[in-house]
Amino acid sequence: MASYQGHCLCGQVSYEISEAPQMAGICHCKNCQRQAGSAFSTLWGVAKSAFTLRGDSLKCYIDSETESGTAVERHFCGHCGSPIYSALPGTPDTIFLKTGTLDDTGDFAPQFHAWCDSKQSWVEIPDDQPQMAKQ
Repeated sequence: MASYQGHCLCGQVSYEISEAPQMAGICHCKNCQRQAGSAFSTLWGVAKSAFTLRGDSLKCYIDSETESGTAVERHFCGHCGSPIYSALPGTPDTIFLKTGTLDDTGDFAPQFHAWCDSKQSWVEIPDDQPQMAKQ
């Protein structure tokens, strides 16, 4: 059985995932760029039931100004600001883990890239990875 652990920058929040992720992707939307402070956000779709949070409670920002028109719940550490996961109302049983918070990121391999119409011009995506202009 797969098991993955991770934590925020300050260590006040940690988590464990008890099963393999359902998907792995990279989001290039402007809001993910702003939240990550980087060119994109790397994500694992994880069953909510397989995610166990430890330590302090997360804070949540409801991002209602999205290109898709769907609000995104952005959960983060209230001490250091590390983004931990996002959630979408249309997929209540899945969270989208920010994989940079994993203790071991070696298993992350993107299956697709989303919102490529707003990706940074210097980011190159391999031809064999699916690219979606929007979602």
